[in-house]
Amino acid sequence: MAGKGMVYLVPSLLDESGTDAIPPYIIEAIKQCNILFVENERTARRYLKKIWKEIVIDDYEWFVMSDSSNVSDTFRQKLKEGKTIGIISEAGCPGVADPGQALVAIAQEMEVPVKPLVGPNSILLALMASGMNGQQFQFVGYLPIDNLQKIKTIKELEAESHKKNCTQIFIETPYRNNQLFETLATHCKPSTRLCIAVDLTGSAEWIKTRTVAEWKKERTDIHKRPAIFLLLAAH
Repeated sequence: MAGKGMVYLVPSLLDESGTDAIPPYIIEAIKQCNILFVENERTARRYLKKIWKEIVIDDYEWFVMSDSSNVSDTFRQKLKEGKTIGIISEAGCPGVADPGQALVAIAQEMEVPVKPLVGPNSILLALMASGMNGQQFQFVGYLPIDNLQKIKTIKELEAESHKKNCTQIFIETPYRNNQLFETLATHCKPSTRLCIAVDLTGSAEWIKTRTVAEWKKERTDIHKRPAIFLLLAAH
């Protein structure tokens, strides 16, 4: 028989200065939790202190999702005990491009209520501001590290975008942003539209959509800045 636990999916900051993007009701949800499963305990503690100064951190049991192979077993057991659990990812929404999805799958399997909470999500924020097709899109995560494989993947995504009128969304490790930009500018067709969204929800945020030909005329330095890329081939 399923336990009486509850799981809250707690969105976190995309940018350290972006606390305005966190709705007040997040604090009320945290107050309901007994246990927190997090991607990184240090940053999760700092985040909660930032949005709720009065929080007593030691009132919660803490588990790091990547710590050991028995995290899933611990999660199951806590739900069987009827605990209310919060899942917090490193940036944005748990379960979306995030290890939290494995725990959410367990909660669903156990028929435990899962409550997703509203908060910033870089994929949707970038898509909203891009002017690209929001009816048909896909998020493909990180592109291959190997340069030849990366070029091949980009060309395939561009071709699929043209065929299906589909917006392709992807990310890169911040210190490789400039290399990815150069690869896109070199190997995509001049008429393909590329949106780059940088420092979302932060004070230095910018979101620009240009054709590849137009991007080539701009000096663009996004080294070590959180960014998300969107591509839509011309029809």
